[in-house]
Amino acid sequence: MSHLPDKQQVGHSRSDVTIQLLIDSIVRQVTVLIAQLATSSGVRAPLAHIANQVFVELANELDAQGISRKVSADMVGMALRAYIRKVRRLGEGKTDQGRTLWQAVLEFVRDAPMVSRARILERFRCDGELEVSAILHDLIDSGLVFASGSGAQSVYRAASEQDLAQMSKLYAGQDIDDLVWVTVFRSGPIAQSELVTSLGRPEAELCEVLERLTQSNRVERLGNGQLRALEFIVPLGSTTGWEAAVFDHVQAMVQTICQRLRNDDPTRDWVGGSTFTFDVWPGHPLESTVKGKLTELRRQLGELRLEVSDYNKQQGIAKHYEQVTTYVGQCGVARTLDEDEFAPEADHV
Repeated sequence: MSHLPDKQQVGHSRSDVTIQLLIDSIVRQVTVLIAQLATSSGVRAPLAHIANQVFVELANELDAQGISRKVSADMVGMALRAYIRKVRRLGEGKTDQGRTLWQAVLEFVRDAPMVSRARILERFRCDGELEVSAILHDLIDSGLVFASGSGAQSVYRAASEQDLAQMSKLYAGQDIDDLVWVTVFRSGPIAQSELVTSLGRPEAELCEVLERLTQSNRVERLGNGQLRALEFIVPLGSTTGWEAAVFDHVQAMVQTICQRLRNDDPTRDWVGGSTFTFDVWPGHPLESTVKGKLTELRRQLGELRLEVSDYNKQQGIAKHYEQVTTYVGQCGVARTLDEDEFAPEADHV
């Protein structure tokens, strides 16, 4: 059994060694999840951008927390000048200041009916051939750019609005409606431009998704143009929407831990989490009770959600409200005792 501690407990017990071990352990668990997602259902999702994405997101979050660049550079083991150069290289192209290199390359390809590889490399010569080549590869994988030929003879063409619409139809079974829905639910109210940036998908594609979501009343547009979703539901046993559900689970867990660690308000003792582990086996008198607990909690929380939802529909939602998220998870891991270890007599019957 374990419970998330409050901030005072964390402050008194933390040390550089234990925090480093904790970070290393979490990174390992996250990479297990990423690897599983990248290979699920026979898919082999590209992962080449992961390291750079982690660096940029980490740098942005440290900056958002008020950590100076000098301290951030030291935390990642880099000299300040090298750290600043890397942040700028990954976050913003040198040739076109104010835009990411990814955006600049895509817009350059879009501005011409067809453009050669040599012309693109010349245009972005200050950014480096490796960086530009990696972005071209990513744009092709994303379906935003088409390529013909190979090597230095390659030519590129940006996907048209008609191309994107056709691809959306071809991959209708793999649409991102639920992922957009949960992002609006968790991040809303949110501007459409922020949603495009957050998900990294073409605006034309997201416009179609948002049209479906608004027509089905899953997402609503507010008077100021922002998007909001008052609920997100993936029914138990649904064959679609699992990607959005995974994101929702992970985000709920991360938000809970972060809120608990920085909680300065002792009255918010309802924020936190607990983990309980039970050792059971076939024939154990409490096996069915333990394994049935998730089903029971789902039923109870589902009934409570409906009660809250019905009340809100009848009375309306206050202008300022709090979104309380309760996350429940359960898994089973097979274990085997060595012969010389203690085992219940029931195992020997």
